[in-house]
Amino acid sequence: MKILWITNILFPDLCKELGMKELVTGGWMYSLAKLLICESSVKLAVATVYSGKILMSKEINGISYFLLPLQRDNKRYSKNMEKYWLEVQDEFQPDAVHIHGTEFAHGLAYIRACSPKNVTISIQGLLSVYERYYYTGITNAEIFKNISLRDILKMDTIFQQRVKMRKRGMLEHEYIQSVDYVIGRTSWDMAHVLTINPKVNYLFCNETLRGEFYQHTWSLKSCEKHSVFVSQAAYPIKGLHQVLKALPSVLKKYPDTKLYIGGSDCIPHNLKEKLLQTGYDKYILRLMKKLKIRDKVIYTGILGEKEMCNRYLKSHLFVCPSSIENSPNSVGESQLLGVPCIASYVGGIPDMIESGKTGLLYRFEETEMLSKAICDIFGNDDLAELLSFNEQAVAAGRHSGEVNRNTMIAIYKAIC
Repeated sequence: MKILWITNILFPDLCKELGMKELVTGGWMYSLAKLLICESSVKLAVATVYSGKILMSKEINGISYFLLPLQRDNKRYSKNMEKYWLEVQDEFQPDAVHIHGTEFAHGLAYIRACSPKNVTISIQGLLSVYERYYYTGITNAEIFKNISLRDILKMDTIFQQRVKMRKRGMLEHEYIQSVDYVIGRTSWDMAHVLTINPKVNYLFCNETLRGEFYQHTWSLKSCEKHSVFVSQAAYPIKGLHQVLKALPSVLKKYPDTKLYIGGSDCIPHNLKEKLLQTGYDKYILRLMKKLKIRDKVIYTGILGEKEMCNRYLKSHLFVCPSSIENSPNSVGESQLLGVPCIASYVGGIPDMIESGKTGLLYRFEETEMLSKAICDIFGNDDLAELLSFNEQAVAAGRHSGEVNRNTMIAIYKAIC
């Protein structure tokens, strides 16, 4: 059974082959790929775009790779991609095609060029829904006030980002309306997919997470007490500003609290960084100064797999404060390690967390509830231990590599 994957990223082995720095995103796809190629019945090819000028193919560690030249932004449709997909189709002749995510346009070029027959799409997020929540409670006045030079030159203010997301959402609708099969994992994505295409066959499969997160267990005794970790904070939907608003109330009760944020510091340290500063970064910096909490916030820099895992393990708790999500892998990773998890009650997250048992949920808008949830865990070791034990057990089943591999193979057979 020959399976062609269409992805938005370059896998680590391919990055090494090309002399590129390995990406820190998409680890769940690579984890599943390694499990699939252990099955003698599966021949896997992975196709994606790169900045070169010719179509390339490589065979690395049991996976065939196709690199399609990208001559423009892959967030917009390029008809030029269609001819390359016809070449890939002719060379590999897949029995089934699996497009991972609807966020970028090059997968749609495959459907238009080669037909949607035997094609399935995995839902990661849904841009056509996400754009509704893009401002995440930030007022128009605050957005205007914090527009940066970089935003102006790139025509990429928060206002414009939302418009771009809405346009990409139109392509997403075409993706879902074109195919007969969609793979999802939450009641939230199922509801939206079936609204877009009532005739689609909705197939369920959970995700397999990065390997490092199966090998460790969080311990209350060895973590840094009163430390909070937020793994993503680059743009408004991820909701960092809500955590900042919640922090002063926590500090009144636990003045030694520290907030660790995965990613680059929002404070520019030189002219180049100042020129690259986004409007959202400016807003975050002003908010920290206004709330007088800058000394309580620590940016970790970009973290690789092992570094990210270690940061989770060192933290007293993890917060996913997004305004909208499907089933964030950050929550899955936190639960798999047993790090007490707090998350906003949005999208598919309630499918992952039973509040009070496998984590704590709160309304995104109500930072007071977030403050209380943080203080509840800080002040109650029994609650922290209970959440840790329960969520780790649930996550081990949800993210079982063997179960998810077998489910995916059954899906491919059904499609073929």
